[in-house]
Amino acid sequence: MTEAKISKYALNNYRMASYLLLAIGLINLRYQTGKDGSFNNSLAIFAPGILMLLITFVKGAHSLLARREVMALLAVAGSTLVIWAITN
Repeated sequence: MTEAKISKYALNNYRMASYLLLAIGLINLRYQTGKDGSFNNSLAIFAPGILMLLITFVKGAHSLLARREVMALLAVAGSTLVIWAITN
């Protein structure tokens, strides 16, 4: 298996998506103050964002992030989380 290299643009896209999830999760936490389970709902949104952001700074993970199937899977998961956060 060849080592795929990730472009700086794809890596930047991962980081921006991570920041998006982090921001939406924290905004969701602020505006749902007082509701039951609001912290758990917000944690389900911003925890993947923090995890993804940390993964983008690990050099060993760049070959994994460069794969098309991983890009597609993370795009679907991220889009689902954003839609769920907005409708939540």
